[in-house]
Amino acid sequence: MMKVAVFVKATKSSEAGQMPDEKLMADMGKFNEELVQAGIMKAGEGLKPSSQGVRVRFRGTDRTVTDGPFAETKELVAGFWLWEVQSMQEAIDWVKRCPNPMIEDSDIEIRPLYEMEDFSESDPTGQVGDQEAGLREQITMQQSEVQPYLFFGGRCDEALAFYEQAIGATVLMKMRFSESPDPLPEGMLEPGLEEKVMHASFQVGKMTLMASDGCGEATAHQGFRLALSVENQSVCDRVFAALADGGNVDMPLDKTFWSPRFGMLTDKFGIGWMVMVPGAES
Repeated sequence: MMKVAVFVKATKSSEAGQMPDEKLMADMGKFNEELVQAGIMKAGEGLKPSSQGVRVRFRGTDRTVTDGPFAETKELVAGFWLWEVQSMQEAIDWVKRCPNPMIEDSDIEIRPLYEMEDFSESDPTGQVGDQEAGLREQITMQQSEVQPYLFFGGRCDEALAFYEQAIGATVLMKMRFSESPDPLPEGMLEPGLEEKVMHASFQVGKMTLMASDGCGEATAHQGFRLALSVENQSVCDRVFAALADGGNVDMPLDKTFWSPRFGMLTDKFGIGWMVMVPGAES
């Protein structure tokens, strides 16, 4: 595999800030979708005209900033993709399938990216390469995401329905063990649990959580709570009461120094919650 940067070169219309029409937007959207589905596109963005950009000139220790616009439109870039392809020919084949990204005649340029092995003569000990690998791992972790995964010991359907009613959760997907595309390992699932939930995801506000019935083992939810923040005090009161229905109130809703409304509860499935209105009492 090789990485290539694919540059959409600027034109008079792009430098003038002329936006694409509805058809071109739809055609480019379809092309990007094909790139993503093929596993080729890793990133891609359009750039505003150079009149909204700056250039920084390096001369020794001096740095000079020049405001756009810049001359020689044909040397400017209006957008880019980052692709991972098998060969330069594959990249060329994909570019040939691209709709003309501009109103007038235009150019798309393909440039291979350097890999660290290309710098082996300048990095004989491999120290810089190791540093770059560490930085890439750091970037990967900065973009990573932690999501709660809740196991309900056979009550997942009931729990999802409860959260839909109590706090307006939206179930995004649900798969049962019987629907698994791959056979389960021998002895993993106790008899009679085939129609239990193997995996589900649901959304509460801006957060996505995952859930399962598990494989028959007992579940215990200890050492954590889900913190639910809502802007409105009356809504806070309602969802607190709804979540507490059938469960236990661990700390009644009240004013604290960090929140005008804060309380803790454990719902009937053993999930601990902190429900609050964010911000200190004004």
